[in-house]
Amino acid sequence: MPNVAGINPTLPPPPHNAPVDQLAAVQDQLAGWISDLTTLHDLTERLARTRGLDAALDELLSAGATLVGARRGLMALTSADGSSPERTVGLGLARSDLGQIETIPRTSASYARLLDGLGPEGPEPGATATHGADSGEDPQDGAGPERPDSSERPDNPERPKRPESPEGAEPSRRQAIAYPDIAADERLHPLHREVAARLGLGASYAVPLTAHDGTRIGAAVWLYDGPAEPNARQRHLLDLYLRCATEQLARDLELARARADVAVVHEELLPSRLPRVPGVHLAVRHRTGPAGGGDWYDALALPEEALGLAVGRVTGTGPATMAAMGRLRAALRAYAVMEGEDPVAVLSDLELLLRLTEPARTATALFGYAEPAARRVVIAGAGHCPPLITGAARTEYAETSLSAPLGMLACWEAPSLEIALRAGETLLLYSDGLLHRIGGNADQAFTRLRSAAVNAPPEARANPDALVDHLLRCLLPAEIGESGGAADEDVVLLAAHFS
Repeated sequence: MPNVAGINPTLPPPPHNAPVDQLAAVQDQLAGWISDLTTLHDLTERLARTRGLDAALDELLSAGATLVGARRGLMALTSADGSSPERTVGLGLARSDLGQIETIPRTSASYARLLDGLGPEGPEPGATATHGADSGEDPQDGAGPERPDSSERPDNPERPKRPESPEGAEPSRRQAIAYPDIAADERLHPLHREVAARLGLGASYAVPLTAHDGTRIGAAVWLYDGPAEPNARQRHLLDLYLRCATEQLARDLELARARADVAVVHEELLPSRLPRVPGVHLAVRHRTGPAGGGDWYDALALPEEALGLAVGRVTGTGPATMAAMGRLRAALRAYAVMEGEDPVAVLSDLELLLRLTEPARTATALFGYAEPAARRVVIAGAGHCPPLITGAARTEYAETSLSAPLGMLACWEAPSLEIALRAGETLLLYSDGLLHRIGGNADQAFTRLRSAAVNAPPEARANPDALVDHLLRCLLPAEIGESGGAADEDVVLLAAHFS
């Protein structure tokens, strides 16, 4: 039977004639092991229930602080290539406190030394290096290593054997660095002691975070208010906890980086900047869902100081959908340049292209040909939600005709709609994802969007950037996707304010 948490299950029971105090000592030790197992189980279960990288980082720091008896801590993650710190998070530390800690020279800051690797020279002067469970100390003792006495010898049958390392587990390589008394250690860099005194830090205990496959994740440092150092049992429990925690942290970190890469690719498939056309001011807000959706937008300057505005959605999620969205947007730009004054022709050509090249896909689209000087917009839609007109005198939806999405019929066609805008009014184009994230049925989502526009303050009505920010704050409070709607949906909100 394998060992669990450093406990030897083959530990022989004490002799029947053992003294009562020895039996009590064995029971106390077994109770301690059970308590440690329960603590580790609870902490690892809490970590497993976290969602997202930020929550996992906070939980790991909090659990480590509980295990080593610290109150504050920080964690530095390495970049994807391991060349430099990617980000630093703190427990019980303000952003300004983290900034002060990061001013410590790299040759002195324990977390920075761990990120760079200790190197052949070992820990810096003034630090105590330990190796987790392999430090040579009894994890069940509370006061660190002791000199062996007769009761600790293997041939003494009256003392239980020291817990062994788990069978099949490789020795811990987690070399920690402890600063038991920062203020009294004159071998540390003066700035190190100065920052510690300013923040009220008396001691620190730092551990590198390395996954089982050797991937270096970063380092965690737990901070004490006064001189202190975790005992052997605390270090042992922390090492056992980190064996599991770093594996989940490595997976969360890999997933977060993959999602960030998806978001970057998605943004690169959309316009890098909005055009400047006299008589109209544009603003856009776009949020990519974690899976990478197919919502898109476009705004391009056309001949004779005209402007093309478009929003759309390709069904599906993931890289293939993003690629299809990029192809569809590129095709619409070409058709808009050639025949943008006729939005119906633009969408008809786009539907034919989609049906011939990607017959398994469907898409919605809305394209408008705007003449800012005349404040006139001609719009055609294919299965897309109608635009919203908002200004001081009115806030209403444009009555676009019902039509099927692109790729669903053998031949798509729908009439266009001409909109006459007044000075100071804004035309809002948005994606289906915004309505889905608002939550409720379609009528409720439309009502909430219109109500948010009606209640916009006067200064927001004159500034499209302020207007779209106001709408998102009202419709999707706190953070995009946390208002009860579908959090994996993209959001596009494009505003054209006509002066």
